[in-house]
Amino acid sequence: MATAVTFPGMTGATLAGRLDFPEGEPAAWALFAHCFSCSKDLKAAVRISRSLAERGFAVLRFDFTGLGESEGTFAESHFSANVGDLQAAAAWLADAHEAPALLVGHSLGGAAVLAAAHDLPSVRAVATIGAPCGPSHTARLLEEARDRLETEGEAVVTLAGRPFRITRTFLEDLEEGRVTDRLATLGRAVLFMHSPVDETVGVEHAATLFKAARHAKSFISLDDADHLLTRPGDAEYAAAVLAAWSARYLPA
Repeated sequence: MATAVTFPGMTGATLAGRLDFPEGEPAAWALFAHCFSCSKDLKAAVRISRSLAERGFAVLRFDFTGLGESEGTFAESHFSANVGDLQAAAAWLADAHEAPALLVGHSLGGAAVLAAAHDLPSVRAVATIGAPCGPSHTARLLEEARDRLETEGEAVVTLAGRPFRITRTFLEDLEEGRVTDRLATLGRAVLFMHSPVDETVGVEHAATLFKAARHAKSFISLDDADHLLTRPGDAEYAAAVLAAWSARYLPA
């Protein structure tokens, strides 16, 4: 059971989302944040959200500003905007249904949920999948465009085979994000899931995040999964672990 929804994001752009519902009354509500330059329709995002719904969760996955079916431009979808979009999504959920108790983020979306959770009192647990220890890791992917950004203020870069226009502000915002500083004072249960053979975001990022976090904190190895969890079984496993782990920290 899935329903298309829209709501205003941080910049005022209309964001497109999808709500995956369980068959009965939801045990808890969750927000899912997709990876950098991806969308809510990435196979891993769909599989994890649907698997969580099968286990009793209602899950909102949505496209960040300028991506997928959401309005705006990719240049507006910088890290701070992603955090703001998550907070806007949580506010919409609270008004339309129920405030989220669980945040789940994939890759840079994982760094965003760790940052957003500070200002969301309803959140009891936060989980990341293949998350970098800070958005500056993503900034290094844009290194080829740095000279043009410095001289012209904007540039077109190719990410995952697609062209995106970015601005100097976009890059500066990525470089200034400090997720580890926020982890020390987060005060929520956190779960870090990461593959030891992840070639996009190395597992050492999970080690840095785990060290910065305070208990209750957990780490789960995703064995030989790739960064995007392209094999269905890897996404199913991540969802099963999420459901079992979060049950200890969410309302009955």
